Amino acid sequence: MGLWVISTDTLAGSRFVISPLAEVTACLKVLESGAAQHPGERAWLDAYLPAYCERLAADPVTALTVKAAFGPAWSADYLTRPPDPEGRLSFGEELAEIRETAPEAVREDLTVSLGGPLPPELDRDDLPRRTADLLQWVWTHTVRPYWDRRRRILEADIAARTAQLGRAGWSAALDGLRPGMRWLGDGRLRINAYDYPPRQLDRTQLLFVPVTMKGGWVAWRADHTRHALVYPCSGVLAEAGRAHVPESLGALLGPARARVLVLLDTPKSTSQLVALTEQGLGSVGRHLKVLLDAGLAVRRRAGRSVLYFRSAAGEVLVNAAPREARGE
Repeated sequence: MGLWVISTDTLAGSRFVISPLAEVTACLKVLESGAAQHPGERAWLDAYLPAYCERLAADPVTALTVKAAFGPAWSADYLTRPPDPEGRLSFGEELAEIRETAPEAVREDLTVSLGGPLPPELDRDDLPRRTADLLQWVWTHTVRPYWDRRRRILEADIAARTAQLGRAGWSAALDGLRPGMRWLGDGRLRINAYDYPPRQLDRTQLLFVPVTMKGGWVAWRADHTRHALVYPCSGVLAEAGRAHVPESLGALLGPARARVLVLLDTPKSTSQLVALTEQGLGSVGRHLKVLLDAGLAVRRRAGRSVLYFRSAAGEVLVNAAPREARGE
């Protein structure tokens, strides 16, 4: 299995960060595979896959490059690099690092990702520029129009993870972060089920990077001073407020307030609810006050955040509504 052995100092200094480039790379992987893993991805893919295929049909060298980059053996390191540890870089600043990668380094990475020699068509020096141009296209046409909303979703996921960390520690926060991942204790983190040699993470920066697509990968710098684990947002957050609101519950509480109550199946902050419902802060605050006053929700403090979740009465109301809708 893939095993990271993480020192105490490395774990203590680890953090969650947002990377626009990681989000774009995850979208590129979905476009290249042509396969969606949840309804939100399906709608997005249906909207943009035809234009992506047209873009690559007009540029066969870039098409071959990206196919090699997401090869059967590995994803090319130059494309899936760890982000800035402070999460301060813009997409353009992150992209510049790819554009400036040495051509020989790109060809070496593609050889690894392919698991064999490069096709003769890729024995050229403009592969970094071609890759950067394609990523710029994905950003401009498929991500940037929705980035503000996506960023709120990613921030909500990080808020949920850090709240879980505060409640139950790193074991709870990291278990299930991505398929096959599990905290084994004694500093051992199983990152996947593959039979790779253990990797010692000591005197390095460790970053956890959420993306809205259902992909993920691990990455590290060549000098091993920075490692990153890119993971998909948890289900309800990735679905961005598409949680089902029973018609009868919406009629009783109002659709907007009912959606807030449905989303309180796990503790969430006000900022998370704003991101998930796309309602204003004032509206979410008013809904929460009504739910609290009615005994349908409760709150508790977790560090500097106040988290809201359904009370026992709220659980009964939400769980009863679907049965009413089915006539049971």
